[in-house]
Amino acid sequence: MTLIEWKDEFNLGVPSIDHEHRELIDLINESFDQLVGSDSHLVIQHYLGEIYARISAHFALEEKIMREKKYDQYEDHKQDHEQLLDDILDIMDEYDEKDIVDCQKLGDSLTHWFTNHFKTKDARLHTHLGI
Repeated sequence: MTLIEWKDEFNLGVPSIDHEHRELIDLINESFDQLVGSDSHLVIQHYLGEIYARISAHFALEEKIMREKKYDQYEDHKQDHEQLLDDILDIMDEYDEKDIVDCQKLGDSLTHWFTNHFKTKDARLHTHLGI
């Protein structure tokens, strides 16, 4: 099942960021399929951890570029990143406590966040970078 469909409008024009955006979407789609189809504690922990780690690393790259370019909306953009990471950590904590993951909640959260973030925050960044 494809949770998030890639769209050309998600491209920022920064090859390293665009590449990572595509990889993240692929990872999220693959992970979501594995999570929905598994009841294995280790599989679920692995994929939740992988989603968190890869998204976190991507945000670090994007934030580095924003700092280098002296992006005027850096703090707001970074706060949006931190909100998603907090949401993912909440889902991971809930899984650790209850040994269940709400795949619908995770899927809805990731889909909503990425599509809105790409269309608003990243679109504005794209304009600022002049690409």
